[in-house]
Amino acid sequence: MLDEGLSFPAGARIALMSDVHLHAQDLATHAVWASALQTLQADALFILGDLFEVWVGDDALLATAPAGPSLPFEAQCAAELLQLSQRLPIFFMAGNRDFLAGSGLMAAAGMSALPDPCLLRLGSQRLLLSHGDALCLADTAYQAFRQQVRGAAWQHGFLSRPLSERQALAKAMRMQSAQRQQDPHVRQAGDADNDMALRWLHGANAHVLIHGHTHRPADHALDPVHWRVVLSDWDASASAPRAQLLWLHRDGWLRQPLL
Repeated sequence: MLDEGLSFPAGARIALMSDVHLHAQDLATHAVWASALQTLQADALFILGDLFEVWVGDDALLATAPAGPSLPFEAQCAAELLQLSQRLPIFFMAGNRDFLAGSGLMAAAGMSALPDPCLLRLGSQRLLLSHGDALCLADTAYQAFRQQVRGAAWQHGFLSRPLSERQALAKAMRMQSAQRQQDPHVRQAGDADNDMALRWLHGANAHVLIHGHTHRPADHALDPVHWRVVLSDWDASASAPRAQLLWLHRDGWLRQPLL
């Protein structure tokens, strides 16, 4: 049973993003994202997971060697979020790439951590927010992996390793994941389960479920009164560049392409 979550008045301007996958080797996407933060005029920003391509522990904020006079990339991103947090609240939900984000990152970036799923009340509307990976039930191998790495024992063991070792392990896991995604059966299994989405919505007495993770932005009518709204991923260097905010308002939602 969900608690009452977060509440905003009906006229509030709520922006959502997910799957930005920030990393130091993709400065084009970072530039679009940083510009979006600087110009954002909202009453709150919700980040629904996979803000970073990988997060191997909050010590990455301090231990990454700087390139030149600037801050380490992770610390730079946190500083940009912290600046935005002086103007509006930022809420962060962990994804499958940054589930190790902890209190150190939350403090450095001025963000508040959210459970997954989380209820959002916007006036009389009740909306359910999730990263979305828990809904991909057909990918049984991933669900087994997810259960393992979300456990306290695995996380304690992983975070006990040196930072450089964790970074190398994360790189190897990303390569394995990319190879798996070449299999069309794996890609098909990686979509959210509509029946489970409906069960979540009924359990929360909500009418819209908003999530990311699948990189398949679309609006799915689950029945005449329930919707599953999928956020876009971000990749400014792709052949078809992608970067998008989703805005909530009293009458529904609106997508804002940034590229």
